[in-house]
Amino acid sequence: MSDSDASPDRRTPPAVRETEDERFLQSVDIEELRKAPTIAVEKDAWRVFRIMGEFVEGFDELATLGPAVSFFGSARATPEDPMYETCAETARLMGEAGFAVITGGGPGMMEAANRGARSAGAPSVGCSIELPFEQRGNPFVDLAIDFRYFFVRKTMFVKYAEAFVIFPGGFGTMDELFESLTLIQTGKIRNFPVVLVGTEYWSGLLEWVRQRMVTEGKISPEDLDLIYVTDSPQEAVSHVVERYRSARRAPRGPGDITRPGPRQGGRRTGAWTRPGPTATDGSRDPVAAGARRAGCRDDGTGLLVGPAGGPSLPGGSVPHRHRPGRHIVQHRRSARVLAGL
Repeated sequence: MSDSDASPDRRTPPAVRETEDERFLQSVDIEELRKAPTIAVEKDAWRVFRIMGEFVEGFDELATLGPAVSFFGSARATPEDPMYETCAETARLMGEAGFAVITGGGPGMMEAANRGARSAGAPSVGCSIELPFEQRGNPFVDLAIDFRYFFVRKTMFVKYAEAFVIFPGGFGTMDELFESLTLIQTGKIRNFPVVLVGTEYWSGLLEWVRQRMVTEGKISPEDLDLIYVTDSPQEAVSHVVERYRSARRAPRGPGDITRPGPRQGGRRTGAWTRPGPTATDGSRDPVAAGARRAGCRDDGTGLLVGPAGGPSLPGGSVPHRHRPGRHIVQHRRSARVLAGL
């Protein structure tokens, strides 16, 4: 995700709404420090609790997500951009390979990645950020988490991902790219593939890195091996899967991974469930098998339940931040429509 790419049209006057990040990064006012030094110091000290709360919420929501890949790219991309469809296809294949997809939850490439994850029945996560201007979320996010602080959110992108897949973008995209390379180079994270999609877009940057950074000894030639560049969604996914398998047990396949679903009222409400295998031996209900291919599961009572959660808690209350992308299928007959049978 690239939030600095998400600024309003350049002709639009800059917004004046102050964000929590901006307040946090403001230097101490000398006059205020002189008049009330204790208050000036405590203002920052007490902010630690809000920061801690954001970390706790992020950990609580994502700790049981399972294998995931973070996608980044420009928020300004439109569905007419060829890279939009490439991003959606890459995310779809990544979901089918057994990975959840994490984005910044906004428009552009983030929307494309969440859309691809949704089409594969994979967990589609959006970690949005408070900005000085309004940015719409995208409708393909199943689990939305809102952050006020960039550094907390960036921690989640790295901590809960097995790889970064990066599409063309602006300053925000570059920030994520070079931060990941720095973390790998310094040994803070290991076995972490960084895939750049779009050879034409990235060629100029990589040529500059070779000619200046490598030639002048600012980085080692082998540091370039940290980056995998491709135009192919299949190659991007294969690279991530191979690296994952070399470091850990690989996802066993589309029918085998079950993940906790989003929280509702402090409890998990279901499971992220991969589409199940097609029944070919007649031993299973073919309608149910078709629905499982579409991402449903049997809850044990004869109902087929969508992958983003089971029945609502009493009262039907669903927190606004969690927007399950699939609905409960109340009867097996409905599964015929869902499965396209």
